[in-house]
Amino acid sequence: MSHVLEEKPQAAKRPPVDERAKLPDAPWADNERLKGGSAYLKGTIREDLKDGLSGGFRGDNFQLIRFHGMYEQDDRDIRAERVSQKLEPLKNVMLRCRLPGGVIKPQQWLGIDKFASEQTLYGSIRLTNRQTFQFHGVLKDQIKPMHQWLHQLGLDSIATAGDVNRNVLCTSNPVESSLHRQAWEWAARISEHLLPRTRAYAEIWLDGEKLHSTETMPAQPVIEKALSGDATEPVLGKNYLPRKFKTTVVIPPHNDVDLHANDLNFIAIGEGDRLLGFNVLVGGGLSMEHGNTRTYPNVAREFGFISLDKVLDCAAAVVSVQRDWGNRSDRKNAKTRYTLERVGTDVFIAEVENRMGAKFEPIRPYRFTTRGDRIGWVQGEEGNWHLTLFIENGRLLDYPGRPLKTGMREIAKVHQGDFRLTANQNLIVANVPASEKDRIEAIAREHGLISSRVSRLRENAMACVSLPTCPLAMAESERFLPTFIDHVDERMTWHGLQDDHIVLRVTGCPNGCGRAMLAEIGLVGKAVGRYNLYVGGNREGTRIPRLFRENITEPEILDIIDGWLADWAKHREPDEGFGDFAVRTGITKPVLDAPRDFWEAAA
Repeated sequence: MSHVLEEKPQAAKRPPVDERAKLPDAPWADNERLKGGSAYLKGTIREDLKDGLSGGFRGDNFQLIRFHGMYEQDDRDIRAERVSQKLEPLKNVMLRCRLPGGVIKPQQWLGIDKFASEQTLYGSIRLTNRQTFQFHGVLKDQIKPMHQWLHQLGLDSIATAGDVNRNVLCTSNPVESSLHRQAWEWAARISEHLLPRTRAYAEIWLDGEKLHSTETMPAQPVIEKALSGDATEPVLGKNYLPRKFKTTVVIPPHNDVDLHANDLNFIAIGEGDRLLGFNVLVGGGLSMEHGNTRTYPNVAREFGFISLDKVLDCAAAVVSVQRDWGNRSDRKNAKTRYTLERVGTDVFIAEVENRMGAKFEPIRPYRFTTRGDRIGWVQGEEGNWHLTLFIENGRLLDYPGRPLKTGMREIAKVHQGDFRLTANQNLIVANVPASEKDRIEAIAREHGLISSRVSRLRENAMACVSLPTCPLAMAESERFLPTFIDHVDERMTWHGLQDDHIVLRVTGCPNGCGRAMLAEIGLVGKAVGRYNLYVGGNREGTRIPRLFRENITEPEILDIIDGWLADWAKHREPDEGFGDFAVRTGITKPVLDAPRDFWEAAA
């Protein structure tokens, strides 16, 4: 059986190039051959599923399944043992659900809980900082049943990975409830508008039928100048996007979605309880490569304000410019921020305006003051209550004395509202009537979902999955962070800072899933047990930190942080966050223009 695609041209056919795109004169990356020859993401996945000789996917299918929301992984903790037994790695898939704005119903939650418990290797539900959940450890013969199970729940995993627009985020703070509903609806509309149109997902996993959808809004026509020229994929084109693309809807003053980690951002501008339109910011992103100065994280750039009637046209226009102008030769230089840098912001904006058929208005005033989740109860404008539960690293599992996963299942059995997954890996039990508040809290406390022992530092920390499953991880992250926070908490107490916090994040590799490049203190894995130490971001999430020390161990990191905390405690200004203190006192220089100064020395 062949597991590679039948159509394998030597080079993908290039469309006419706009001279303003300034694309490199180089052959396209092999991924373009893979996408263009996949028969719109079908490949030979269906045939590969029948191959019982391997628990994984062969040839191109290994990458094609990403467009269906999955990554092939294996348990790295037992990899060496299996090699010694002459066995292949314990191959399985991770699935990431599509959940625009992170809203999920209790009955849907009970469904995903049942599948995680009965059909995955680890039994866990993992809340991600992309405001959705992941299954980990799904074996090959359970993959198709998993998709069918999600479908019956009204869910899917379309376009949550691969070179497409990913799950659309939306500020989850329920205090702004009147505005939140409107903003969330736009997140769902944008998600639907930018989805792949291929029938591959339905044909492979659902036997041709897709009856249920996360969205309830009717599809809207794509503006003519943003069309790809391909009838099957009018927005994305036959070769889809040059690289992954991330979109957010943000409600100031809360930057919980870390907008500067994303390619396209719509910042809600309201008047009272009425949404007027959005400020549009483009070109954020955090991934880089160790030592490669051609790669860098960067903040998004302000394009301007648009009214509500232009939102979908604007989204399609931005995506289409990146589709046509993004670098398809060098994948390390293919993200939207690199396209902006190459062609110039003004040129990019002009083309977006041309395609959406409207000019951007001047940016409307906005300000961010917070980005962490408000743990505990908050009453919304409509009178209902909302409980934000802190879920360390987003991992829902039953631990000794803390049966977290069981607790969420018990809440879902009685909850009358909905759940909202946050971009900080936490979960909001939303729209709780006053009459149910005590019962929900009792269940949460009984199962360890509420604890008075969690410090503010821990509440504001974040890590990626890393080991044992992520194939990219160079160091621990998720399993490292809890004990590391113990050590930092201890030092915070020594210096009288126990009631304060630092935005501290750890990621296992420079791909940046733990969003360490928007932290006040960020650790990026260099090797197992060793990290690069970055410092100088801010609490609002609007500044990139800078490398302070490279390839150092946990004790070395703790010694450095201890000195910083001592100085911060003695010399900080009123309400001054640590990142701002680090810049003001010269611990590090601020990153002001990442393409040119990110790789400069710290001092």
